[in-house]
Amino acid sequence: MIQRFIELGSGYGDLYELIEIAKTNSSRLTHMLALHTIKDGKEVTSAAIILRPAHEGKFQPIYICREGIPNPHYHPVKRYGLFEEAASLLGKQVYELSVKPSTMFAETELYYQQLIGILRLNHFLPPLG
Repeated sequence: MIQRFIELGSGYGDLYELIEIAKTNSSRLTHMLALHTIKDGKEVTSAAIILRPAHEGKFQPIYICREGIPNPHYHPVKRYGLFEEAASLLGKQVYELSVKPSTMFAETELYYQQLIGILRLNHFLPPLG
């Protein structure tokens, strides 16, 4: 199975698209995540959703709005509140993890590979096989 991040943006207007993808694919939605980090001295959060693979597919998408939302524990913002409201509406919990910032990696793809490893270790993603 291929597990891949699909980046929608930095969590501004694209967060509304992420929420709509979660609602539209509610039958495939497995997890909603808040990935907290410190980037350029600022506490920020990435919002992400994990979907089950399509019926016959071997591709598991992870949609993400990367590092553009202020960490809600330090700077409450309406955008993150909407993400939490959507999770509640969909009967999901927003799982929170602390991760390294993407700026620590030479390429964004390396950052996403590291996140996939973390998500597998924490059983948010199934192992390959």
